[in-house]
Amino acid sequence: MRAVLQRVNRAAVRVDGETVGEITRPGLLALVGATHDDGPEQVATIARKIAELRIFDGPGDDGGAPGREASASDLGAPVLVVSQFTLYADVRKGRRPSWNAAAPGPVAAPLVDAVARALRRRGIEVATGRFGAHMLIDMEADGPVTILVEA
Repeated sequence: MRAVLQRVNRAAVRVDGETVGEITRPGLLALVGATHDDGPEQVATIARKIAELRIFDGPGDDGGAPGREASASDLGAPVLVVSQFTLYADVRKGRRPSWNAAAPGPVAAPLVDAVARALRRRGIEVATGRFGAHMLIDMEADGPVTILVEA
């Protein structure tokens, strides 16, 4: 599995003019892609990384300086999970990407859903896109901080 994590101030996903997923406060936009041999172990690793990566400024301690690094879990930050098969594009040859490494929908959809469920089990507020739909993503990047995570 792969995920591109974008730290955001807000993010929303629209399908056919309808907002299907939205976070309205600082959190993460997680674009998640699956390959053929991914399973529960990869789901757990990606969810753990999304929840625990210390990529936010922390609230500071009484005796400490503000700005210590904190995770989404530390801050109760929401996550917008969006399926993204294009993370497995192979562009080494020619001008047309190959999608052979991307898992087909019947394999990938349950894996992306499992990532969202794993995050919710950690107490994280999760919004999602709509698997297989043409989605319009609106977000305000914070930083920008963009990180590629692989499991």
